Amino acid sequence: MRSDAVKKGIEKAPHRALFKAMGYTDEEIRRPIIGIANSKNEIVPGHIHLDRIAEAVKAGIRMAGGTPVEFNTIGVCDGIAMGHVGMKYSLASREIIADSCEIMANAHGFDGMVFIPNCDKIVPGMLMAAARMNIPSIIVSGGPMLSVERGDRYLDLNSVFEAVGAYKAGTMTEEEVLDCENHACPGCGSCSGMFTANSMNCLSEVLGMALPGNGTIPAVYAERIRLAKKAGMKIMELVEKNIRPSDILVPEAFDNALAVDMALGCSTNSALHLPAIAWELGIRIDLDRINELSAKVPNLCRLAPAGHHHVQDLYQAGGVQAVMKELADNGLLNSSLLTCTGGTIGDNIKDAKILNYEVIRSVKNPYSKTGGLAVLKGNIAPEGAIVKRSAVAEEMLVHEGPARVFDSEDEAIKAIYNGEIKKGDVVIIRYEGPKGGPGMREMLSPTSAIAGMGLDKDVALITDGRFSGASRGASIGHVSPEAMEGGPIAIVRDGDIISINIIEGTLNVKLPEEEIKRRMACWKAPEPKVTTGYLGRYARLVTSASTGAVFK
Repeated sequence: MRSDAVKKGIEKAPHRALFKAMGYTDEEIRRPIIGIANSKNEIVPGHIHLDRIAEAVKAGIRMAGGTPVEFNTIGVCDGIAMGHVGMKYSLASREIIADSCEIMANAHGFDGMVFIPNCDKIVPGMLMAAARMNIPSIIVSGGPMLSVERGDRYLDLNSVFEAVGAYKAGTMTEEEVLDCENHACPGCGSCSGMFTANSMNCLSEVLGMALPGNGTIPAVYAERIRLAKKAGMKIMELVEKNIRPSDILVPEAFDNALAVDMALGCSTNSALHLPAIAWELGIRIDLDRINELSAKVPNLCRLAPAGHHHVQDLYQAGGVQAVMKELADNGLLNSSLLTCTGGTIGDNIKDAKILNYEVIRSVKNPYSKTGGLAVLKGNIAPEGAIVKRSAVAEEMLVHEGPARVFDSEDEAIKAIYNGEIKKGDVVIIRYEGPKGGPGMREMLSPTSAIAGMGLDKDVALITDGRFSGASRGASIGHVSPEAMEGGPIAIVRDGDIISINIIEGTLNVKLPEEEIKRRMACWKAPEPKVTTGYLGRYARLVTSASTGAVFK
């Protein structure tokens, strides 16, 4: 066993003495030692209950003959971090989570790992760690929050952000905003739409690193506890058979993930995280692959923010496995790949079926013939930009308008709230990329303000930062190269005409090439916003969004 390095032989008597200092018996020490990376904390609603998940995992491990050893990781609540300096730390936390899991597993010789994430950057961070360490591993998340019906609509966190915009526009009262605030988030779990957290929890299933149901079983259901116990038992089987992440996370698994991403209409942030996970295994995902798959894989689900359904509805309609079965039956998914169940995808989905054809459409009757995400390229974004096509109003798929340029999210929000943005405008927010931010802030506040003011069908927003999975409208992010690296977005000026064609996958400023070259020759990088602390180190190490913002 891998853990023999810390427990076997007379030379390891001091090590065993330290185990015994914590109450471990000889019998427990002799068994496989399974690390449990638990991101439970008291600041993230999706993580507040993860102690119960961990206890269930431990029970499963013990039932199957292993010894569980729990440790904790950090985790940022993107909602609470939104709209202030805290959001600079969200994406940056992903690397720390991956690094800390690697440190703990390798420093203590764990034989296998169970990762317990739930929210935005914790899921990909733990998947990156699993891929990097390549020891038997399984993911079991905390599950989605429920959405609640209030009046004539279902509420979620995004409803509250948009309520702020509506209040600023004078279409909601302060009392109505408070009512929304009090009811939109009814309890624990990851925010209830197909936002980043739930996107990555669903894709963990598709990748084969989590058991069926991981993405959709609501946080408050007893089935979630049973799933955690099964994950604890299953890790022992993976250790016994030495089934490792590299056996599961093969290149075709990432194609599967992108295909289901298109069908579900996942968060644009999946275009950051999937390449980053693949990077740990030496697999490179070109952004053009997204468009190739989007052209073939139809959009079958319109979950919030793209529609009124939520993840609980996806669960009741058959879950991720039903979506996978529909794609596999139509030749759009490779079902021969190994998963953490010990069987193949085909084995896992053989009994899956769609139970509600409004929530999960068939391939023959999709919401759209193309997938939920699109990559745009042009003279503003030579290396690409990402948009959640399924959440864009039909009239904004093709748009031209004058640029309103801001060098930070804060400047843009102030202008939006002050009513300075008009119908037809294209808001440009730059110097918010991985290096320029630093940290590539998520911009739910400006997109929600625009939507709440009723401008989401008239105003586009383009940034080298990123968006929440909850963002809707023509929100185009991840512009690469970013402004701080001398990307052409840095030379766009107020009044320049921006041409967006999501159908054809283009994003351009209507300027002669000579003028672009002239402006670029005059451009100088501004001084970094942060040079000290973790963000200073992050800015020096991080790469472009087109590579997944990984460290090099």
